[in-house]
Amino acid sequence: MRRRKSSERGEGNVGCIFWALALGLAALIAWKMVPVKLNTAELYDFMEEQAKFAANTPPEQIAKGILGKAQMLGLPLTKEQVKVERIGDSIRMEASYTVPIEFPGYTYNWSFSHKIDRPIFIF
Repeated sequence: MRRRKSSERGEGNVGCIFWALALGLAALIAWKMVPVKLNTAELYDFMEEQAKFAANTPPEQIAKGILGKAQMLGLPLTKEQVKVERIGDSIRMEASYTVPIEFPGYTYNWSFSHKIDRPIFIF
């Protein structure tokens, strides 16, 4: 009869369980945070696009467009958190907000601040 080596006993289950839990936690974090990051990046891209073509648009209308886009993306942005101003031949936009991300037993408040300062090109 052959004897088993001590390394073949199958006692490595604790390490496997640990790594499975770590992988599950990483997947949960990614599941919750990646969509928020994508939505905030899309809002920033929208703000940059608005700044490119801001020559004939009043700042109030740009701010309304930013708020509408944030609402469409499900971001908690209010009128007081959006500032759009035209100074000379440039436009400045700012949107600061916090997105609460809820995990089991913990809520992470992820803060974002988008600032754009661009010259206005008149065609």
